[in-house]
Amino acid sequence: MSGQQRTVVAAIWDFFCSLKLSIFTLIVLAITSIIGTVIQQNRPAEEYLRFFSEKTYHLLNSLQFFDMYHSWWFIGLLILFSINLVCCSIKRLPRVWKLVRHPQLTPSEALLKSFSNVDEQLVTGSLAEVRQRMEAFVAREFAPPVCNSGEAGLYLYADKSRYARLGVYVTHLSILIIFIGAIIGNLFGYKAFVNIPEGGSVDQVWLRSGGVADLGFSVTCEDFSVSFYDNSQRPKEYRSLLTIKDGGEVVIDKRPVIVNDPLSYKGITFYQSSYGPAGGEVLSVKVKLRGTDKAQAYALQRGERALLPDDTRIQLVDFTPSFRNFGPAARLQVQPASAEAFSVTLFKNFPDFDDQRGGEHIFTLEDFEQKYYTGLQATKDPGVWVVWLGCTLLVLGSLVAFFLSHRRLWVVLSEKQGKVRVRLVGSAHRNQPAFELYFDRLKEAFRKELA
Repeated sequence: MSGQQRTVVAAIWDFFCSLKLSIFTLIVLAITSIIGTVIQQNRPAEEYLRFFSEKTYHLLNSLQFFDMYHSWWFIGLLILFSINLVCCSIKRLPRVWKLVRHPQLTPSEALLKSFSNVDEQLVTGSLAEVRQRMEAFVAREFAPPVCNSGEAGLYLYADKSRYARLGVYVTHLSILIIFIGAIIGNLFGYKAFVNIPEGGSVDQVWLRSGGVADLGFSVTCEDFSVSFYDNSQRPKEYRSLLTIKDGGEVVIDKRPVIVNDPLSYKGITFYQSSYGPAGGEVLSVKVKLRGTDKAQAYALQRGERALLPDDTRIQLVDFTPSFRNFGPAARLQVQPASAEAFSVTLFKNFPDFDDQRGGEHIFTLEDFEQKYYTGLQATKDPGVWVVWLGCTLLVLGSLVAFFLSHRRLWVVLSEKQGKVRVRLVGSAHRNQPAFELYFDRLKEAFRKELA
């Protein structure tokens, strides 16, 4: 390889190892994530055209801002950041691995002088005697030492948590695994929705990006129920009873699904997201002849007619489940056999309301039945377990990186003026203030040992 080729390769390598590239990609990812939060993703075009002009819509759509997390440029940013992270790790890992696997047992004088945690004592006795005392001291107060000889004399070396230096690389690996899981989910997963009326079944879902996806099994809504807060139409809780059939056999039978309690099967998760009326309401209207105990109930839908025994015709004209603060209300058109037609209003919460009208018939709204459809969000994410693995490693790596540090201790013994010079040197690669406090206490014990 020529010198110019080596220069180009080195420039490319330095580019991908650059801290500036890391900061740039992180800022761009943060900005795009904010945009993806502000602009709702995978909505129908009609919704976007309510807020944007046609030109703006086409511009944002061409940039894939409405399906940003599946766009080629967002996945490209993830890949670029992953390459940058790998290159930075490869560049720095050999030096760290050398410190972990081959610690500096006999450091140079220049390295020892560079440390700030140092203490020195000059004691009487032989070198062998002081060595034995210091080996026992270091083993008792810190960790079992290793003894080696060097230029300055004898070196006792001990360390703790040397593999804590690799915690940051576990964190780097976890980020890569999370990105890989996200890319797998973006490429091979989907988000979809489906509306199932009570008693209905589906075996397909509608993708938010357009088109349909086959489930490979059927989902049936056996029943749907909704409860409201008192005297209001604000839903308190709504739930679906879902049955899943696979190959004609029931594998999940009438499983309740509510908000924050989804149903998962074969990697597809169904969330309760919405509901709505499916068809018209069926009202139960009781008709009583004034002055008698005779009463008869009629089941009516909107626009439906019924004939009473005296040839009076009634028709359900309108109905609302909440009329102001009065609750469910209905309006009936009454056509007597030999009189003009008139309207009556019925309130479910006030059964004696029509009795005050004083007519021949007394009408009461007994109850009503409303069938609903359940709106489900279907999500398939084959990379979710990869992401969970990455998150677990991220927590472990962060705990090691932030709460553990590689602490090293040297005791250097040398003869000086007929005595033994004892130097205590300590170092920690992280959390220096805490190590300084620890070293101050160690110095006191060190001086008492040699006193």
